[in-house]
Amino acid sequence: MKPRVRFAPSPTGYVHIGSLRTALYDYLYAKGQGGTFVIRVEDTDQTRLVGDAVEGMVYALKWAGIEADEGPVADENGVIHEIGDFGPYTQSDRLDIYKPYAEQLIENGHAYHCFCTKERLDALRQEQKEQGLTPKYDGHCRNLSKEEVDQRIAAGESYVVRLKLPENRVIAFDDRVKGHIEVNTNDMDDQVLMKADGFPTYHMAVVVDDHLMEITQVIRGDEWLISTPKHVYLYEAFGWEAPEFVHLPVILSKSKKKLSKREGDVAVEDFRRKGYLPEALVNYVALVGWSPDTEEEIFDMQALIEHFSFERVSKSSGIFDLDKLNWVNNHYIRSYPIEKLTALCKPYFVEVGYCDEATFEAEFDKMCQVVEVLRERLNKLEEIKEHLALFMSDDVHPEDDEAREVLSQEHIADLLNVFVGKLEACDTLTAEDVKPMLKEIQKETGYKGKMLFMPVRVAVTGQVHGPDIAQIMGILGKDSVIRRVKFTQSQM
Repeated sequence: MKPRVRFAPSPTGYVHIGSLRTALYDYLYAKGQGGTFVIRVEDTDQTRLVGDAVEGMVYALKWAGIEADEGPVADENGVIHEIGDFGPYTQSDRLDIYKPYAEQLIENGHAYHCFCTKERLDALRQEQKEQGLTPKYDGHCRNLSKEEVDQRIAAGESYVVRLKLPENRVIAFDDRVKGHIEVNTNDMDDQVLMKADGFPTYHMAVVVDDHLMEITQVIRGDEWLISTPKHVYLYEAFGWEAPEFVHLPVILSKSKKKLSKREGDVAVEDFRRKGYLPEALVNYVALVGWSPDTEEEIFDMQALIEHFSFERVSKSSGIFDLDKLNWVNNHYIRSYPIEKLTALCKPYFVEVGYCDEATFEAEFDKMCQVVEVLRERLNKLEEIKEHLALFMSDDVHPEDDEAREVLSQEHIADLLNVFVGKLEACDTLTAEDVKPMLKEIQKETGYKGKMLFMPVRVAVTGQVHGPDIAQIMGILGKDSVIRRVKFTQSQM
């Protein structure tokens, strides 16, 4: 049987890096096995919903190159709609499905009505904590008679439906990553399956939906490992075959803490906005917790699909190393198609005032030249803002003592006079013109090496080190370079 796997987020905000990795591993496994990748929206906790979270999730995954075979997708106009034969794929649209299954569990003795109030449950939890016990439901309503249940429901009492776990029984299952797991039911809780508002809890909905959608592997973060024995028992109670479980290790920060906004960016949108390329982020995230069967570190999506396997997913937590992500992103920036890369840089050009959007489009070839000369220096695209000043003003000042020392040499005045004369004699100035011009200056003045190139660079850019000076001068053009050199002369 070809696998059917699902990514099932709750629409409670941004797409976390950990969620991106879960979706990616789902996608890689499905595509590598010729299977189906499903997205299902688990929105049964209505108190935590964020209005546009579903759209944000779909757009973020699409940006990363991860699109569903079934579930919510975006059309060419960005409108979200569902595709597939197992829908609806949003749990709040499936409410009529869950109640009959809850009633089936009650009839078969695997679930029961619970009328305990919030006040009683809070008091119970507090008492258990004071006694040093693990807080869990005490079974107060487990053995109510059918007559009493019917009477209390008829009287309008609020209730939930709880799972009725057997006592002192070992629930066992095998996890693809974590191995063999055993838990005794005495250490488990009679989980709420249906809430008083008629919505299922995660535990009820996930089992029913995974069964009805014919999911073959449940791939999710290992924070759900503790709940899996309850799910295994639910499958048994329904008489259904359980899927294979694959619990992924958590992603930690370099300080060995769970990734959170307190320590930096954790949302896919944050990384996109700062100019991380989708190919780079996907490449890096895949490696946080998974070791390929090769020494290679750069993988496009197709290569990831070909190499990925759960057998090489670590049992222990992965560390999110921003420096390593920057290295990977720089690799992709250096090799990206220049037109595509330049288009992605437009917001940063406009933000720093280098140009407006209309000028950017009208002079796109020039913008490509600017990005080309700077790309190797960028770990993320937003860093181009720090370098654009190089092209924005003809009032050039030495940026540090090293640059000032270069301009203090005795031969500088003579050299710059010759340089300006050569520039003024040109009809136009391109990058290809610069090298022959400097050779002529060398022959005429005898200045060569650092005595020639360093002063020219500092006079034009104010910097001793930087991008290729010929390319910079070609972008600036004859008039701007002359103005810069003359301004430098005026400051000497």
